[in-house]
Amino acid sequence: MHTRGTCAECLQDRLLPGLRATDRQPICSTCAEIPVDFHCERCDVEAARHRGRLCVRCALRDDLHGLLGGVPSDPALLGLVDALCASDRPESILVWKRSAKVQELLRGLGNGAIAASHEGLDSVPGKPAEHLRALMQHHGLLPPRDPYLPRFENWIEAKLDGLPDEVRQPVQHFASWHHLRRIRAKAGAGAPTRGPIHSAKQEITETVKFLVWLHETYQRTAATCTQQDVDEWLAAGPTTRSAIRTFFVVAKQARLNTAVTVQHRSAKSSPSLSQDQRLAWIHELFTGTSESLPYRVAGMLLLLYAQPLVKVVTFPTSIVDDADSGMSIVLGTHPTDVPEPFASLIREHLAARPNLRTGAGSDSPGLFPSTLAGRHLHPNTVMDRLRDLGINLLGARNRAIGELVLECPPSLVAEALGYSAQVAFLHADKAAEPWARYAGRSTL
Repeated sequence: MHTRGTCAECLQDRLLPGLRATDRQPICSTCAEIPVDFHCERCDVEAARHRGRLCVRCALRDDLHGLLGGVPSDPALLGLVDALCASDRPESILVWKRSAKVQELLRGLGNGAIAASHEGLDSVPGKPAEHLRALMQHHGLLPPRDPYLPRFENWIEAKLDGLPDEVRQPVQHFASWHHLRRIRAKAGAGAPTRGPIHSAKQEITETVKFLVWLHETYQRTAATCTQQDVDEWLAAGPTTRSAIRTFFVVAKQARLNTAVTVQHRSAKSSPSLSQDQRLAWIHELFTGTSESLPYRVAGMLLLLYAQPLVKVVTFPTSIVDDADSGMSIVLGTHPTDVPEPFASLIREHLAARPNLRTGAGSDSPGLFPSTLAGRHLHPNTVMDRLRDLGINLLGARNRAIGELVLECPPSLVAEALGYSAQVAFLHADKAAEPWARYAGRSTL
């Protein structure tokens, strides 16, 4: 019995354990003449009893203090207990803390074996530690920290482990002095790092593959590598091998190897959907039940407004303005109208955003909140769900922006959607090509 609301009889905000006989509307214990006092004996809040005469929040607090070895003296741990007990669903925290790994983590924090800091939580990898880290950051108990940078640093160490010195040394210089230094600067400035780290990993991985092949096949190194070696490697494998280009740009700057040049690789074609396919997917996401609401909204932002999903997942709710005159959404430099029925879909999503009961609470600013407090959904999660439906993500974005630049001046589309003018005009040129060919044929 957890229902709370306005009593149909006395109109007070109360716990509602009873039903009115005439219409079965929920009513409070006083009006239902239930001879039980539901007030918690400790905090005096009227709530369902959980343990003896304690409410679930007070029972949870006792359990947390027990795992921490008593009421903590560390302000960060005091704040953590308060945050966990203030969760919208403290019952879920009770279930969560039953895990042996969670209990071990909390005991370590309580006895000082694990510091209540980023460095302390780094020493205990796993989901429980990441959940506590996100919660403590969200509530200001730990300073903000980029979630991807520490993982990237660990990834570099693992990637270099076991490589022969002839391969490891140039790769270490490339990874540390080119990529890691640049990404640390981005993280320090508060800029997104997920995309740059993804690209850096691909370049480092391909460089390792090439240098290992070079070492094993010709017993040569990055310094003694020839243009013929690079050309042979690129010609014999997939296009991802061209990611070694950045390594040789850096090698030339460092005077490690000035003889090798790797040309830019240009895509031969751009994936695209037909307009009929795009409209069919829009109809499916509006009316179908093949996916849950958050992923339908994310897909619509891709299909209607050509928004990259890596950007969509980071949107705050503040970009949406639902005024009497209609809904608008800020994707670029000025608001863009949201037509019906998509506006109704967004309203429905805003009223029932998932993952708000894990500690962040309903004040979470994200349009697509994660299960980790203060974080948004991982873009790969959304991408995988929409790909599983059968949507060609890059094709959908190309078709969406291609249609929009046919309807409006490219410069206005760029401003409204957050694109550069150069990209918008490039898509406008591509969208105009079929019409130009048609016009050319019609004059023959």
